[in-house]
Amino acid sequence: MKSRKYQESLALIEKDKSYTYAEAIALAKKTATTKFDGSLQVSFNLGIDARQADQQLRGTISLPNGNGKSKRILAITSTKEEEAKAAGADYVGGKELLQKISSDNWFDFDVIVATPEMMGEIGKMGRVLGPKGLMPNPKSGTVTMNIGEAVKEIKNGKIEYRTDKAGNLHVMFGKVSFADEKLVENLRTVIDTIIRVKPVACKGTYIKNAAIHSTMGPAVKLAI
Repeated sequence: MKSRKYQESLALIEKDKSYTYAEAIALAKKTATTKFDGSLQVSFNLGIDARQADQQLRGTISLPNGNGKSKRILAITSTKEEEAKAAGADYVGGKELLQKISSDNWFDFDVIVATPEMMGEIGKMGRVLGPKGLMPNPKSGTVTMNIGEAVKEIKNGKIEYRTDKAGNLHVMFGKVSFADEKLVENLRTVIDTIIRVKPVACKGTYIKNAAIHSTMGPAVKLAI
């Protein structure tokens, strides 16, 4: 059973209407139900067959205004420790930190970036890191010799996206407290990216529907 506040918020949204980016953001902020500064998320249902490797989407987006979430970064490297530290990585090390994850069940971080020479060791931990979405990947820019640049980009708002098995994709693009124009700019960046990376093998309607919502708030359908 949804709360009375949620039901009141839902009543402000026209059920079958698709809103412009600016209208949707204003409405999502107006219908936010939390007392804290909630997040805003855009969700897509895509007309792809995510079981096919050539139709799976995975990559990164650099949001022009960040998304308000500060990410703790673990840098695994044996060659670029000082570079990673200077760029602002929260933790920097090699095998000893991988051992800490294994022995202490330590996960006080949100993202792992690594230099290529460490992937042999990291690969051994696939069963631990994979289910948590923490495996570094060249496609997402988290396996690179330019580890300092990777750390800075993530700290400045670079985020990862990935479709699930049903072809759904969710991206947090800001906070309710952000200015509307900054949220519009972030949202447009996300949508333009998803349109640009449409798989060649995808036939028919690509974006079946898209909507935004605040934390625990009702969905507002987007006109794309």
